[in-house]
Amino acid sequence: MNVITKTDQLAAFCQSAAKHPFVTVDTEFLRERTYYAQLCLVQLAMPGTSDDEGVLVDTLSPDLSLEPLYDLFRNPDVVKVFHAARQDLEIFYVDGGVIPQPLFDTQVAAMVCGYGEQVGYETLVRSIARTGLDKSSRFTDWSRRPLSDRQMAYALADVTHLRQIYLNLDEQLKSSARQSWVDEEMQVLLSPDTYVVEPDNAWKRVKTRTTNGQFLAIVRELARFRESYAQTRNVPRSRVFKDDVILELASTKPKNMDDLGKSRLLQRDARKGEVAASILEAIKTGLAMPSSEHPDVAPPKQRKQGVEGLTDLLRVLLKANAERVGVAQKLIATSSDLDALANDEATNAPILKGWRFEVFGADAMRLKQGEVALSATDGVVRVIEL
Repeated sequence: MNVITKTDQLAAFCQSAAKHPFVTVDTEFLRERTYYAQLCLVQLAMPGTSDDEGVLVDTLSPDLSLEPLYDLFRNPDVVKVFHAARQDLEIFYVDGGVIPQPLFDTQVAAMVCGYGEQVGYETLVRSIARTGLDKSSRFTDWSRRPLSDRQMAYALADVTHLRQIYLNLDEQLKSSARQSWVDEEMQVLLSPDTYVVEPDNAWKRVKTRTTNGQFLAIVRELARFRESYAQTRNVPRSRVFKDDVILELASTKPKNMDDLGKSRLLQRDARKGEVAASILEAIKTGLAMPSSEHPDVAPPKQRKQGVEGLTDLLRVLLKANAERVGVAQKLIATSSDLDALANDEATNAPILKGWRFEVFGADAMRLKQGEVALSATDGVVRVIEL
């Protein structure tokens, strides 16, 4: 098995890969003990039918730089093929400031091609490559060296079977003229904003039902400190303190160390030293903040009469249209999208733009406006003109 441990070896492989129309890519990493993922292995494969075209790049080798790989990622003539690329792309963007382009995500393509919602790689291997996968090494420690033969075989299979899956899905997209649908979905993955968490915006990840300005101001200050602390020390944000601690402290508003020590949820290590002092300072800042600087959260709109029934009708229409075009329902619209549309809150919703409008949004608006109705014949839901 070809394991790359030196920069010149990686450069030679990438030069060969640049002569082909695509390269498949996967990673193995650890993230349980760090804020940023620890990249342990990169798997690559050029077009072919054997394992000989694939390599394992040992990113923990002291003699290796990933710059040749990043040059390949920037090559506009080579499609970079991933499956469920979100976390892989975050790693490469944080490490090298690069997002591979052009990009093809087989999970997104499979959803467009009717393989279901969030379809897994193993499912595609079985249905397209007609073989199975040994998943016994999936949760092993990829930072330990040497890697076992089973680990390496598992890792390589993640890119060798991906070649056939890509070619199959690419052909399906071309025959159905749906490549533009996938391109729309790729825009989120290609945006650097997808992979950057600004401490100032970290509070938006904390789920709370209140719209009280002062409460949210404290939540914002606590979340900002936690995110900055976790990033600079490369520790998981939950290791600093969890979301439920933020909500508790925003409610109890401790003013000194004695008050902080009465917290039911705060871990012992966070009740002293820098973390404790920063918590108290964040709460103090939130309390002193004028209302004009409080987080701006619009109160939820009142649900209009009849919205529940309309949402149910839209859900039936979504299922019918998704089955008709062979696309996963979740890719077209979420339950929140349907609720927003029924309640007149979907002005800029994705279902009113692009391919989603073609396959669902247009019919949904006509149904909402009373121009069409739903009819069931022989178990099939149809849209009928009124």
